[in-house]
Amino acid sequence: MLGQVHDLDLQLLRLFVCVVECGGFSAAQGELGLSQSSISQQMAKLETRLGYRLCSRGKGGFSVTPKGEQLLSSIRELFQSIEAFRHQSNGVAGRLIGEVRLGFSEALAPSVLQKVAAAIGRFRERDESVRIELISAMPAEMERLLLQQRLDLAIGYFSQVQSAFDYRQLFSETQHLYCAHGHPLFNNEAPDDQALQACDRVDHPYRFLRSDEPFQGQRCSARSEQVEGTLAFILSGKHVGYLPSHFARSWEDLGLLKAVRRSDMSFEVAFHLARHRAQIPGDAHKALEQDLLTAFA
Repeated sequence: MLGQVHDLDLQLLRLFVCVVECGGFSAAQGELGLSQSSISQQMAKLETRLGYRLCSRGKGGFSVTPKGEQLLSSIRELFQSIEAFRHQSNGVAGRLIGEVRLGFSEALAPSVLQKVAAAIGRFRERDESVRIELISAMPAEMERLLLQQRLDLAIGYFSQVQSAFDYRQLFSETQHLYCAHGHPLFNNEAPDDQALQACDRVDHPYRFLRSDEPFQGQRCSARSEQVEGTLAFILSGKHVGYLPSHFARSWEDLGLLKAVRRSDMSFEVAFHLARHRAQIPGDAHKALEQDLLTAFA
C-alpha cells in the first residue's frame, strides 16, 4: 500500500500505463527500452508497493485486473494534474504578479501625465497580472508613505535629504512668480525690488523648495500646500506667489494672471522618482520603475 508517493513510484506508474497502452510486456519493450524480464520485475515491484495485482499475463494473454483498471484511471488523472501544474508553474515563473503602488504629485503637466500613461501602457504589454494603484499626494505625504513602505514608488519634488531613499531625476518644472488682475504689479511691466518687497506673498510648507525661489519677500499672510490654494490667493489680487507655468498658462490666456519679471523671478523644480532603499523590490516593481525611466529618458 502506498504511503507517500516518491519519484520512483511515479516512474513505476508510468511504466504500468505504457504496458497497458502497448498491450503487454513484450509489446512495451521497444517503447520503454527495457527487456521483458526488467519490465516484469518493475511491475512486480509496483504490485508489491500497492499490495494488489494490476494485470494477468499467461497463456490467456495480457489483461488488466479490475483494481488495475481503477488505478489506471486514477493514474491518468494524476498525470493530467501534474502536467497542468507544470504549465501553470512555468507560466508563473515568467509572469509579473502582485501589486505596485505609485504616488505622484498634484497638478502635473499634461506631457508628464502622458509619459506616466506611456509607462503604464508599456508595462501592460508585459506578461503580467499586477494591480497598479495610483495615489496623488503632497511631497511630505509621499515621503511619509514611502518611509512606512505604503508606497513602492513616488514621483515628486523632494528634499533629497532622506538617506533612506534612492532618487532618480525624471524631469524639471518651471515655476514663475505671478500676480493677478487688480494687484498693484499687474500693470507694472518692470517692478523694482522695492515694489516687490511691498507685496504679500503666498508661503508653502516646503522650506527646501522656497530656498530656490528668487523672490524672498518678507510680507507673508497667506499659506497653502496645494497649487489650487496658491492660485486662489493670487487671483484675489492681494498676493503674489509661485505657480507651475503649465498650470498658470490657461489663466494667463484669460488675462487673469501675469508673470512678474519672468526673466529673473523664475526657477526650475526637479522632479524625481523615489523609492525606499530598504524595501526589497519585487519583479513587478522593478519592471514599472524601468518603464517609467524609459518613458522619461
